[in-house]
Amino acid sequence: MPWTRRLILVVPLIGFLGLALALAWGMSRNPTAIPSALIGKAVPQFSLPPVKGRTLGLSSADLNGQVSLINVFASWCVACREEHPVLMQMKADNVVPIRGLNYKDLPDNAARWLNTMGDPYTRTGADMNGRVAIDWGCLRRARDLRGHQGRPHCVQANLRGDAGSS
Repeated sequence: MPWTRRLILVVPLIGFLGLALALAWGMSRNPTAIPSALIGKAVPQFSLPPVKGRTLGLSSADLNGQVSLINVFASWCVACREEHPVLMQMKADNVVPIRGLNYKDLPDNAARWLNTMGDPYTRTGADMNGRVAIDWGCLRRARDLRGHQGRPHCVQANLRGDAGSS
């Protein structure tokens, strides 16, 4: 059998095996897990002014000594609108103090969002340039195929001020 004929038989076999290995590796991963470099580490130091129309900003010192949920949100975030009723219910049920980190939002838009949708937050910091969210490991995801913005994910802090992804 000439070498070209052998090559015609071997190349598809190698391609199939490579594809099978890639699929097997993908099947072993948990698609719902959001990796975080901050799990088990101290909360990054920060201090943010309040969102327009609010009196209490947010700083790392506000997170010491109690369990709280830090929700990263923005008025332009489609998924944030969908999850907002859950946060409002958590506030009504007094599940845990909820702190808001407003990510890269215009001051008027953030204020309008909270005034219209309701404010579940005990403190809300305006992260205008996104630096604090980046330090926390939160990044806005790219637009999806329909052009909708992705969603920054939530982070919670425990009693020691360690960070964990949720």
